Amino acid sequence: MSSLLVLFVGILLLLFLIIKVKMNTFIALILTAVAVGLGLGMNFAQIPVSIQNGIGSSLGELAIVFGFGAMLGRLVADAGGAYRISHTLINLFGRKRVQIAVMIAAFIIGIALFFEVGMVLLIPIVFAIALELGVPLLYLGIPMAAALSVTHGFLPPHPAPTAIAGALGANPGKVLVLGLVVAIPAAIIAGPVFAKLAKTYAPEAFTVKRELTAFGEVKQFDLKQTPSFGLSLLTSLFPVILMGITTIYSIIVNDGQPFNAAKVKGLDAFVTMIGNPVGAMIISLLFALWSMGWHQHKTVKEMAATIEESVKSIAMLLLIIGGGAAFKQILIDGGISDQVATLFAHVNISPLILAWVITVILRVALGSATVAALTAAGLVQPLMHQAGVDPALMVLVIGAGSLAASHVNDAGFWMFKEYFDLDVKQTLKIWTVLESLIAVVGLIIVLILNMFI
Repeated sequence: MSSLLVLFVGILLLLFLIIKVKMNTFIALILTAVAVGLGLGMNFAQIPVSIQNGIGSSLGELAIVFGFGAMLGRLVADAGGAYRISHTLINLFGRKRVQIAVMIAAFIIGIALFFEVGMVLLIPIVFAIALELGVPLLYLGIPMAAALSVTHGFLPPHPAPTAIAGALGANPGKVLVLGLVVAIPAAIIAGPVFAKLAKTYAPEAFTVKRELTAFGEVKQFDLKQTPSFGLSLLTSLFPVILMGITTIYSIIVNDGQPFNAAKVKGLDAFVTMIGNPVGAMIISLLFALWSMGWHQHKTVKEMAATIEESVKSIAMLLLIIGGGAAFKQILIDGGISDQVATLFAHVNISPLILAWVITVILRVALGSATVAALTAAGLVQPLMHQAGVDPALMVLVIGAGSLAASHVNDAGFWMFKEYFDLDVKQTLKIWTVLESLIAVVGLIIVLILNMFI
């Protein structure tokens, strides 16, 4: 049986187990991963190893980033900081322009943070704003997710565009500048514009919720008793500030390239440590314990209760993301990317369009945007040189393709589903379409830029 056919049958099996059988999502992902591994002809002994490696590689960093991020977000929320931020933003931008305010905030945060970290930090604030306005969470959540997603796909210093730029010999600074030209229109179309469209064909997802399963109920506060806007914002943005310092420092000192953590010493080592997502979250949580805890006259017992609740709320989310990563690893180890490479070995179309198509297929097959992007970069590099395509544009078109059609084998799909309290059908209607919109808009803008560059 063809590898791509096995993948298709595997996805159908997963959807059947979750939607029809109502099986726990984590268990369904692991069972599907085993079934697909067998269908791909993998060695029996290799299947559990791939599952273990997939979960380990995904949760190794995310355990601390998600765990500490959830703790930080809950500390800010329980102290009234999220309420203060939401109240101030509403007053500053007005109720009619609050979508734009949320998208700008997410875009700024997204430049410095990984998608997952930005989502963890922003959800409490966006939820508080939605409650204050009495609007559905998705009304603000879609622009937020679109802004975070475009920074992840198009803008260095994020891993995928940075790694592809290195692989294709593109200047990271040029990629960043052109990436902004692509990212801003894509975020607007897939954010506020798409939110209006999504509400017409998925109205059941646009309900006003008083609490979220992955976050819990938001308390009511007296504005006078909440922390100041400045301190609340500083606490929420502390990881962004730390990672931003490292990014700026690397641009000044190391031409925008990340430092080798195993070799750097002195100031370089310190800056690398505070800018690493794990290091940034550890330092930020310590600051939050003071700013939203002791400084607000909270007792140790109250802070412990807040932290305990935050961990409970994301435990299943972490398992589901791990299950999605296990499924992805089975697909990679099963050799699906090699079959895709063979499929396009002798196709004669524009290198930019070919790169986008290959990346989209790899993204659908493998789930990981970064793996799909890097695999595609290796496949199209010879064509890029032959056709004289600008490497920066090739980086961006691959970045666009790597965001397309996020579905059940992508950790971001499950994260969006769990955080926004959606079912699988609703997530496919909203998240998968949102990501695909960014991919298509990105391709169109890159093709336009190619006429002038």
